Amino acid sequence: MENFINTLNGIIWSPVLVSLCLGAGLFFSIRSRFVQLRMFPEMWRLLFQKKEDEIGLSSFQALSLTLAGRVGTGNIAGVATAICFGGPGALFWMWMVAFLGASSAFVESTLGQIYKEKIEGQYRGGPAFYIERGLRMKPYAWTFAIVTILASCFFCPGVQSNSIALAWHEAFGLEAEITAAIVASITCFVIVGGLRRIATFTSWIVPFMAQAYIVVALIIVGVNWEQIPDVFHMIVSSALGLDSITGGLLGSAIAWGVKRGIYSNEAGQGTGPHASSAAAVSHPAKQGLVQAFSVYIDTLFVCSATGFMILMTGCYNMVSPNGQTLYEGLPGVEAGPVYTQAAIDQLMPGWGGPFIAITIFFFAFTTILGYYYMAETNVAYLNRYIRKPVMITVCKAIFIGTVAFGAINSSTLIWTMADVGVGTMAWLNIIAILLLQKPAFLALKDYEIQLREGRNPVFHPEQLGIEHATYWEGGRAEANLAVEEASGVDNLTGLDPKNPV
Repeated sequence: MENFINTLNGIIWSPVLVSLCLGAGLFFSIRSRFVQLRMFPEMWRLLFQKKEDEIGLSSFQALSLTLAGRVGTGNIAGVATAICFGGPGALFWMWMVAFLGASSAFVESTLGQIYKEKIEGQYRGGPAFYIERGLRMKPYAWTFAIVTILASCFFCPGVQSNSIALAWHEAFGLEAEITAAIVASITCFVIVGGLRRIATFTSWIVPFMAQAYIVVALIIVGVNWEQIPDVFHMIVSSALGLDSITGGLLGSAIAWGVKRGIYSNEAGQGTGPHASSAAAVSHPAKQGLVQAFSVYIDTLFVCSATGFMILMTGCYNMVSPNGQTLYEGLPGVEAGPVYTQAAIDQLMPGWGGPFIAITIFFFAFTTILGYYYMAETNVAYLNRYIRKPVMITVCKAIFIGTVAFGAINSSTLIWTMADVGVGTMAWLNIIAILLLQKPAFLALKDYEIQLREGRNPVFHPEQLGIEHATYWEGGRAEANLAVEEASGVDNLTGLDPKNPV
């Protein structure tokens, strides 16, 4: 099985996919006139708007749900793996993926909002929905839905529980079987509560865990502030193949940086639109901008924090594609969360293991919940046609089993399985949003025009020539806006005029 998975992973993550990810991000950036830079203040403002009806989520809840899927072990173990096999330059290419990918995240999440539906009292959307409605290609949509269910239920969740098991064993000596039972039990409790419980849990946990981790990282970087110029030089020279030691890792730096960047921030992968579609907003571009901002949080903040800690303290190993050891800061240690634990231990002896073990639990567990939500959304999509309610129950059972499976198996197999799931989704989704980009950019132009006119933007797809956006027909945008205005939120600032603070 491991040989088969490795072969499949090599085919999926060919240089073609790496080029496609970077190329699509560059194309969307140019076409949107670098929306990820121009609209940054607007992204920040939208984070704190209240939700516009009682069914959906607020923008912040939807952001937290998205970050639950994005901020995970990829930010700790994934960065360590990228540095080990791609050198310090891999971090530079993760930054490039984040910057360019923010525009891809805008496009896919805006499309998710445009073509979302209301199913059984909840908003549902994602690539399967916009492929069917926007591209009018139902077989393609079904393919994506099935691939996403497989990736979310079988290929990807195991890497999160595996990292929890490794970190807990290193810090507390806990056996993998016990960890598997604990994580699977907690997962069962939360997902049985449905979308509301998942969103509530993640909106509390994600900001807390990200802030705590970044604070510790800033302390370590601050103590080693004199190394910052050298670390930047190391990253850039390695990324461009200018360093004598890492010169032969240029291809690996790009490949591992892009692979781990996409695994970390998921821009263009098609996961973000599932959560963004659940937000109740008066215009699709609002949530597109919020989701573009989430890419910055994930990679430019959290991943960079990890990378700087590891590089500043020298707590990493570096291996060439042929297996030759180029640098050995932690002899005999496999790439993973142990790199970060060792880095923190240098400044706070004895605290690195427990701190990372606790952090990884929260990072990984919220990612597990994000994966389940994606699986459930695509099951709901298929259920519109085959009408088998038992599919949700089967999905939950398989998902919980996969969480336990990941905790007790080898990390090499589990990470490769995750790469297969991520890569397959990325292939299908990036091609789809390249074909279906026009509605997203029409929505962006419309949003900017209404902002310049001093209005809180509302969406009328028929006025823009966008077809099959059935949710927005019949005055849906006005209804959302009326609820927003009735809540006392100022249209432009997002603040309550009676209590602006």
